[in-house]
Amino acid sequence: MEFITTVLRFFQNGGPFMYPIALVLVVGVAVALERWLYLTHAKSANRKAFQQLMPLLKKRDYAGVMKLGQTSRAPIARIISAGVARMSQSQRRDDIELAMEEGVMEAMPRLEKRTPYLATLANIATLLGLLGTIIGLIAAFTAVADADPAEKANLLSASISVAMNTTAFGLMSAIPLLLFHATLQTKTTEIIDSLEMAGVKCLNLMGVGSAARAPAKPGADSAPKA
Repeated sequence: MEFITTVLRFFQNGGPFMYPIALVLVVGVAVALERWLYLTHAKSANRKAFQQLMPLLKKRDYAGVMKLGQTSRAPIARIISAGVARMSQSQRRDDIELAMEEGVMEAMPRLEKRTPYLATLANIATLLGLLGTIIGLIAAFTAVADADPAEKANLLSASISVAMNTTAFGLMSAIPLLLFHATLQTKTTEIIDSLEMAGVKCLNLMGVGSAARAPAKPGADSAPKA
C-alpha cells in the first residue's frame, strides 16, 4: 500500500503532462502485447505447417502442398505453395526461388506491422516529459518572482522537484517501450530468417533442375515421378 501511495503521489505531483505520458505508455504496452501474441502464434503456425509440408515434398505430393497452401494461414505454407505453382511453369531453380522470395516479402509487412510504433511512442514519451518539465520550470520561476524573498529558495526547490517528475516519468515510460521494440524486432527477424531457411530446405527437396518434373495441379490423380 505504501508503494502504491508513493506512486500516486509522484503521479499527482508531476502536473498535467503526466496524463498524456501515461496514455502513451498504455498504448505502447497494448501494441507490444498484441504483437507478441501475433508473432508467437505465427511462429507456432509456421512450425506446424513445415512439419506437414516435409512429408508431402518427400513424396512429391505437390497437389497436397498446393491444397495446404490454400487452407493454411501459416506464411510458410503460402510461400512453398507459391514455389510449387511457379514450378508448373518453369523448372529453373532461380524462377522458383524468386517466387518464394515474393512470398516472404508478402509475409514481412504482416510480421513487422505496428512494431515501429513502439520506438515512436518511446520518443514521444521522452519529449512529453521534457516539455512538461520546461513548462513546469517556467511556471516555477514566474511564481518565485512574485514571492517573498525569504521563501524564494524553498519555493523554487519544491517547484523544480515537481517539474522534474515529468521527465522522470517520461523516461520510465520510454525505457520499457524501447526494450519491447528491440525484443519484437529480434523475434520478427528470427521468424523471417526461419521462413527463408525453410524455403531453401523445401526447394532442395523438390530437386529442381535435376530429377523433378512439372508438379501436378490440385485435384490431379497422380503426383510427378522423380
